[in-house]
Amino acid sequence: MVRRTNFTRIIAACAFIFATAASAGPTVKTLRVDVLYWSMNIPGQVAMRKGLEQEAAAINRDADKKNQPRIELTPYIAGDGSAGIERQIAQMFEAVKRKPDIIIVQPTDNAALAAPLRAANQAGIPVVAYDQYISGGTLAAFVTSDNYQAGYLDGEYLAAHFPDSKELKLILVEYPHVSSTVERANGLLDALRDYRQPFRILKTYEAVEPNSGARAGAQMLRDFPATGSVDAVFSVNDGGGLNIVEALANAGRTEIVVASIDGDPKSVDNIRAKRLTHIDAAQFCGPLGAEAMKIAYALATGKKVAPHHLVPVFPITSETLQLYPGWGGPIPPRFAKPWQARVPYWEGTVRPAK
Repeated sequence: MVRRTNFTRIIAACAFIFATAASAGPTVKTLRVDVLYWSMNIPGQVAMRKGLEQEAAAINRDADKKNQPRIELTPYIAGDGSAGIERQIAQMFEAVKRKPDIIIVQPTDNAALAAPLRAANQAGIPVVAYDQYISGGTLAAFVTSDNYQAGYLDGEYLAAHFPDSKELKLILVEYPHVSSTVERANGLLDALRDYRQPFRILKTYEAVEPNSGARAGAQMLRDFPATGSVDAVFSVNDGGGLNIVEALANAGRTEIVVASIDGDPKSVDNIRAKRLTHIDAAQFCGPLGAEAMKIAYALATGKKVAPHHLVPVFPITSETLQLYPGWGGPIPPRFAKPWQARVPYWEGTVRPAK
């Protein structure tokens, strides 16, 4: 009789365990996301990483409440220069071998990652690129600041700043290796042409991070030592542009108007102090990284997304400083541009590219 009672208890216990497991539902999968960052020496890119990882944490908090898939991030950092490009190629091949659910990448070079992107395509791993594009292979989605808008805003401002009859003596500080910086330069030149501002490009320099910016600034002063020999300098980003401003300011070249892009806090300080920089078309770096993470999560959970998203940029000038919330956002509502423009209002909306 005792033995039969114990057996009955065991059966009852097993039934309870099975019932509890069934009521708990199936185990929710954790999504493995490999994230390939470019540089931790360019402050804007650090802010993008922060926005991306904050969004991942927010997604996980929401997922825990709703019993939805969580995210597990595996980060890689490429680094600067040609060594960084080569390192990121190897990192992306490594990520493909790990077979994560999705890869997010900030490319160091448009063309260099074509081979690992094609490898990801063959392995069936979706890839989301942010900030830069990859030429070759197929991206599941691409998220970037509106880089053409950034250059166009700078060019529009310069055209409003100088008389229509003046031929603008212009220096370009460019970086032709990634799509974002190429689009910025194109936007600037198109704006000058659209507004019929005569200009002559005196020389171009290549700089995108502090060391190359310092070298470009020193060379610029050697090439154009006379006051008044340069009217304006356009820099495709603050990573290189800040050291150029430093070199020019230290040499007393206060007559030069600098137009830059990114919205680095030091550049904002230069605008506030009226120190060479007149306009900086600022990225919303935090929202850009967050948008990349949102889109990657949507794709990894089977949702459809637009293939290309544009995050607006903000034209910081001495007149708009009080409206600018900083890299982390939020993106402010529209406002009237404080200079003459064919489109009089700035609109701050994330939108699919046309």
